[in-house]
Amino acid sequence: MVGQQFVHRTEVRVRFGDTDPYGIVYFVSYFRYCHRAIEEYLRALGLKPEETFRNVGEGFGLPIVEAQCRFLRPARYGDLLVVETRIQELRPRALIFAFEFFPTGGQDLLARGTANLVAINRQWQAIEIPARVRQILTQTAGKPGNG
Repeated sequence: MVGQQFVHRTEVRVRFGDTDPYGIVYFVSYFRYCHRAIEEYLRALGLKPEETFRNVGEGFGLPIVEAQCRFLRPARYGDLLVVETRIQELRPRALIFAFEFFPTGGQDLLARGTANLVAINRQWQAIEIPARVRQILTQTAGKPGNG
C-alpha cells in the first residue's frame, strides 16, 4: 500500500439538489463528492484532473470502474462536510482511493467508501499506470496531509 500518509481534505457544502425530499443527502451525491475529492487530491499533487482522467496526448485514461459507499449517519441540507481522501492501494494498472466523510469540526464518521480507477489505452484496454503519474503518486507516501 502506498500513499496512506497523505490525506487530502476537501470541504463540501450540502446543496438543496444533493438531498432527498427529507433534506438528507441522497446517496448519489456522495459519489459526486468523492469525484470532486479525487480531483482536489490530484491537484494537490500537481496533477491536473483534466489531463489525468483522460489524456488524449499521452493516450491514456483513468476511468472509475467501481465505487462503493457505506452510509453511517445522515448529513443534511446546509451541512459543511469534510471528505478525507487517501490512496488505499496503488497497483500496476489500478488505483484505489479511500474516502471518509465527517462534519466540519466533528469526528463522527458519516460515511466511508472507495473508488477504483483503472488505467486504459485508447482501445479501452487495461494498461500500466503511466510512469509519470505513478511516480507522483508514490512520492506522496511521506507527504503530510493538508488541513
